[in-house]
Amino acid sequence: MPPAIPQPTPDARELFAAVVERLSQMRDVAPGHMFGMPSAKIGDGKMFMGMYGDDAVFKLDPGSRAEALALDGAQLFDPAGGRPMKEWVRVPFAQSAEWERLSEAAEAFVRG
Repeated sequence: MPPAIPQPTPDARELFAAVVERLSQMRDVAPGHMFGMPSAKIGDGKMFMGMYGDDAVFKLDPGSRAEALALDGAQLFDPAGGRPMKEWVRVPFAQSAEWERLSEAAEAFVRG
């Protein structure tokens, strides 16, 4: 059985919601839930970012993925333990100053 999805603290949830709100003011982006996580989706319902505990996860192209993984504490997203998702990077709350930039990169990647 996969581990339970950790829930974000109010501070992390508020910051995540602010990033999603800024994106939604510029483009067809909406908040939602997917896989039990607060998430952000483009208009056709494709998820490009979410929250896992207090960390944000982003679906990124290879270049942006390498930049994200260079951040202290960032790692490939591995919600089940043992099977990391190759395009998804988990960025800790301590690196939340990077969330907006990474959210824009993730949204662009998922849009194609």
